[in-house]
Amino acid sequence: MDGVEKPHSRILLPISFFAFILLRMKCILALDQGTTSSRSILFDHEGKIRAIAQSEFKQYYPQPGWVEHDPLKIWETQEETARQAMHQAGIHCEDIEAIGIANQRETTVVWNRKTGEPIYNAIVWQDRRTADFCTQLKADGAESLFHEKTGLLLDPYFSGTKIKWILEHVDGAQAQAERGELAFGTIDSWLVWNLTHGQQHITDATNASRTLLFNIHTQQWDQELLKLLDIPESMLPEVKSSSEIYGTADKFLCECGCVISGLAGDQHAALFGQGCFEPGSAKNTYGTGCFLLMNTGTKPVVSNNNLLTTVAWKRGEEINYALEGSVFMGGAVVQWLRDELGMIKSAPEIQQLATQVSDSGGVYFVPAFTGLGAPHWDPNARGMIIGLTRGSGRAHIARAALESTCFQSMEVLRAMEKDFGAPMKSLRVDGGACADNVLMQIQADLLQIPVERPKQIETTAFGVAALAGLAVGFWTDLEAIAAHQQIERIFEPKIGSDEAETRYARWKKAVERCKGWENPV
Repeated sequence: MDGVEKPHSRILLPISFFAFILLRMKCILALDQGTTSSRSILFDHEGKIRAIAQSEFKQYYPQPGWVEHDPLKIWETQEETARQAMHQAGIHCEDIEAIGIANQRETTVVWNRKTGEPIYNAIVWQDRRTADFCTQLKADGAESLFHEKTGLLLDPYFSGTKIKWILEHVDGAQAQAERGELAFGTIDSWLVWNLTHGQQHITDATNASRTLLFNIHTQQWDQELLKLLDIPESMLPEVKSSSEIYGTADKFLCECGCVISGLAGDQHAALFGQGCFEPGSAKNTYGTGCFLLMNTGTKPVVSNNNLLTTVAWKRGEEINYALEGSVFMGGAVVQWLRDELGMIKSAPEIQQLATQVSDSGGVYFVPAFTGLGAPHWDPNARGMIIGLTRGSGRAHIARAALESTCFQSMEVLRAMEKDFGAPMKSLRVDGGACADNVLMQIQADLLQIPVERPKQIETTAFGVAALAGLAVGFWTDLEAIAAHQQIERIFEPKIGSDEAETRYARWKKAVERCKGWENPV
C-alpha cells in the first residue's frame, strides 16, 4: 500500500484548511469607554457577543463636587481590554472589520499637541466646579443664546466651561492655546488621537453637540459662543458623521492596523443600538447615571420643560435629533453604598437586600451628590436621605436607593411627554443595572407602562458597533441592525396608578428639600 495513493489524502488538507478559515470569525470591535471602567466587546455578524473585557479605573475627588480621571489610565485600560477581548475570542486584528468607539460624554481632556501629554486630569461630566461661572453667565443673560444655538442649558455638566476652567487654572495654558499648541477633546477624540498616534484629531456630531460650543442647526463650531468662553477654535477637533471611515488605528493590537469607522456618545449609541429609528421611540440607559433619549426625527424639538435638544446621530448628510433628560446619579448610588458606606460588599447584593422589604417604609433617597440634572438643573442641590424612623433599616435604605433611580427617570419621562405632545406607550431599557429585576419592576410600577428589556443589554457597545459596521458594509442597512434586537422580558405594572402618584408626590417633596443646599445663606 506504500506506493498506492490514498484517495482521501488530498481531501483532508483542504477540509481542515477551510474549517480553520470558517472558525476565524469576522467581528466588529466596540470600545465602550465609560465613567467607571473601560470595556471592549467583540460582536459577530449575528450581533452576538464573542468576547468582553472590562477594567475599572480610579475616580479622583479633589474637592467636594469635583470629579476627575487620569486620561492616560483611560487609554491604558482601553488598550488592555481590547487585547484581552481578542485573546478570549482567539482572533487576530485581520479578523476585525472595524472599530467603533462609544464614550462617556462631556468629560473634558486638554493635551499638548506635540507631546500628546494631558496638561490636567480629565474633568468628568459629573463635575460641578464651574457652577458659579454658569450662574454668572445666566445672570448676564447668556443662557437663551446658548440654548438657542446648542439645544443645551448652561450647566457645569457640559464641556465648554470645563475647557475654560482648565485654560484659566493651568499655568500658561491660555497662552499655549492661543498659539495653537493645545488640543481639546471629549474621550472619543482622546482615544482616536492615541489610536492614530496623533494623526487624527476628530469627533462626531453627537459628542460635539454636548460641548456648549457646537451649533446644532449649522453643524459648525459657533464663533460667538467660543468668543464668550474665550476658547480658541484651533483647540477643537474636526466634526465628522457618526458612521464613516475616519482612518486606521495604526499598529493598534498588531502591525496591520484596524479601520476606525464609528463614533458616538454612549447614550446616542444606545439609542441607535436599541433600534429607536422612528420618531417617538425612546430608551433609558441605566449606568452610572440614567439617560432617557427620544428620537424626534430630522428636525430638532425645542424643549419647554428643561430637557436638552441634541444630535441623536449623523449618517452621511442626514441628521437625527433627540430630546434627552440626564440623571446624574443612577448606578453610582449603589457604588456609593458599597465603596463609601460599606453597606454592601458587591453591587448585586443591593437586589437581595431590597427584596427583604415590600417598600421603603417611607424612606426617600435623593442622590444629588453632584447636584440635580434634568428637569431641575440645580448644581447646588446635595444628597439627602429623609423619612428615617427608628424602624428604618439597611433594607429600607437599599430599596430607597433603587427607587431613587426610578423616580428621577420618571421626572424626565413626564417632561419628555409634555415636550413631544404624546404619552409614552412603553420604555426600552438597557445598561448594566437593567439586569436588576427589582429595579425594573419598580420602574414599571412607577411609570405605569410596560418596561421592555432586550436580550442584548449591551446596546451602547452594539450601537456603535452597528455604526462602524454600516460604514464598512459589515451590515447593509437599518433593517439588518433592528433584526438583531429581541425582547427578553417585559415588566408590567403591579401597583395601581393612585399608589404610584402618591409615592411620586412624596418624592417631589423630598427633592424640594435638597435644592439649593450649597447656596450662600
